[in-house]
Amino acid sequence: MNEASKHLNMLLVEEQTLLRKTVSMTARSLGIGTVHEAATIQAAERMLRERAFQGAVISIDCGAGQGCQYNLALLDKVRNGMSASDAKIPIAVMVDQATTDLMRELRDRQVSRVILKPLRARILLEAFESFGAKR
Repeated sequence: MNEASKHLNMLLVEEQTLLRKTVSMTARSLGIGTVHEAATIQAAERMLRERAFQGAVISIDCGAGQGCQYNLALLDKVRNGMSASDAKIPIAVMVDQATTDLMRELRDRQVSRVILKPLRARILLEAFESFGAKR
């Protein structure tokens, strides 16, 4: 890992505590950077207002209902410059299913990677690692 990667601040928005903790601690121990954890969209919004991040992995869930809608408001806030981060930071999203409409919406928001659930922690670590390569 290069020296610049150790100073990356990245955001992980995921409700599952075990996955967040595993990714955060492993990224730090591998020298990928510091992964800041948010369990909710509200916590992520607060963190994005207070600190600049060099990348983010955001879990967006549709829910179990028919005709469900993904909440893309957090992506929109970052992309529209309504955070302390550069509006062009690399963003990956985790989703339970990737529909054509969703993929179009994510492409319009310049999402750099879509990760399908269920997933392994290593996939998230690779996403964070790639953010360092884009600097």
